[in-house]
Amino acid sequence: MSEIDGFLHVTGQVVPDMGPGVAYFGTVMRGPATDASARAHVVEQILDRVLPGWKVDRPAKDKDFRWLRDQASRAKAELQRSEELAERLGDNAPDMDAGDLHPWAWENGRSFWNTGHFHQAVMQAAMRINAETQSKLGRMDVSETALFNEAFSLSDPKLGSPRLRLAENDGSKTYESLHRGARAFAEGLYAAIRNPGMHVPTDGGEEQLALEQLAAFSLIARWVDQAEVVEG
Repeated sequence: MSEIDGFLHVTGQVVPDMGPGVAYFGTVMRGPATDASARAHVVEQILDRVLPGWKVDRPAKDKDFRWLRDQASRAKAELQRSEELAERLGDNAPDMDAGDLHPWAWENGRSFWNTGHFHQAVMQAAMRINAETQSKLGRMDVSETALFNEAFSLSDPKLGSPRLRLAENDGSKTYESLHRGARAFAEGLYAAIRNPGMHVPTDGGEEQLALEQLAAFSLIARWVDQAEVVEG
């Protein structure tokens, strides 16, 4: 909040003091342009977190940061409301930050997310994770559902068909359940989210739903990233 307040203070419009007997018609920005630019950079990062999609209607030129000031004021109000609601309702539920997701689930879709195209961000995550899994296994001949079905298969690896192993095979039911679960989870993501998403026109998608979907893809990304490749 202090960063926003600082930016609003520096970029505020004031009538300069020209000294005795001198009148100045109009206003100027309170602080130096260099200070305002530095603070604006920080505020933009805050806006990415608080108001996803804030850049959609950004003008090509923003004289004296007037448009950015409006967005900063909106973000400040949103933060104040969130704090007030949490205080009144006693909501101590954990917050989810998209920036903390696995890089495969976030990096490619970041620009889409920040412009309000939430569904496209999820699709980018799905494609990136598929590509990273193909690269890790050296399997460009299969993709998505088929790729993960083979990757987490409990059958022994074969020549040209390696497996991903999340734990050492100790012959236990836990080992089997872990890999069956990962296989089914990945299949569900690509069958229920990725494939329908490619054929249904979207208008940006709902932010909360998209965030939950990104979290799901982030989990499979972590499993793939941490898994050991077992060759045939």
